[in-house]
Amino acid sequence: MIEAVNLTKRFGEAKALNEMNCKIEEGSIYGLVGSNGSGKSTLLRVIAGVYYPDSGEIIVDHMRTFDNPALKAKIFFLADTPYFIHQSNLLEMAHFYQLMYPSFNRARFEELIEIFPLDRKAKISHMSKGMQRQAALILALSTMPKYLLLDEAFDGLDPVMRQVLKALLCDGVAEQNLTAIIASHNLRELEDLCDHIGLIHKGKMLLNGELDQLKQNLHKVQLAFALNPDLSVLSSLNILKTKRTGSLIELIVRGEEQDTLSFLRKLNPLFVESIPLSLEEIFIYELEANGYDYNSILK
Repeated sequence: MIEAVNLTKRFGEAKALNEMNCKIEEGSIYGLVGSNGSGKSTLLRVIAGVYYPDSGEIIVDHMRTFDNPALKAKIFFLADTPYFIHQSNLLEMAHFYQLMYPSFNRARFEELIEIFPLDRKAKISHMSKGMQRQAALILALSTMPKYLLLDEAFDGLDPVMRQVLKALLCDGVAEQNLTAIIASHNLRELEDLCDHIGLIHKGKMLLNGELDQLKQNLHKVQLAFALNPDLSVLSSLNILKTKRTGSLIELIVRGEEQDTLSFLRKLNPLFVESIPLSLEEIFIYELEANGYDYNSILK
């Protein structure tokens, strides 16, 4: 398990992580989402032991990762811009990682080269962006990590390779109890893949938990009345956003769906219905509730 406790990381006067608290369970595929500059990549680097916290701590398997080579050997961090030794090919990079990771599995490496059809002797620097991403994923998965940290994992991959990566990650969870943490702006990809989600804003964790539970706790409700009521009658609900178009009222409400609908039905509306939200909609509404107004950016 990974646990952040009052985790803070500064760069100059700016706090990339601001007393963050969260838990990430083993054997999960965890999607890390947030606005630009929210702290996603910084969190991954602190977990991997690349950065040392200014205060608080990050605990992985009851240990700190910084200055802990044995623990770092169980963690693979793949940055948004993968690193390769200058002028190296896949075989040379595989040899390098064999020296760095005791768990490196050569048979797995050979299997993955068949799945991602790359020339093992071609210089990686001559490959396209998507092929370089595939090369990095081959190497990462070949180390057989317990914790795989991916920053923009799908960037540059074509649709077929995206599906292949999803299948490999799911197989890793089922067969190796792999824990994968994926920081991405591609919310549609994460919604299809992840069972847990963390939403970061300004270095703090706003939401952290099972995706299905997060969806159950936030709803879009549409209703209409014969006569438009004073919206103060809705004050007992935890409403993030209200929109009125003629007689139609649209609410974004936090809370149990059935409790919300039961309350609204007592007001005798002409109709009331709850509409499921996508992960992207949850992301937008939660950020709006915390002062991130994307509408002002579009004006």
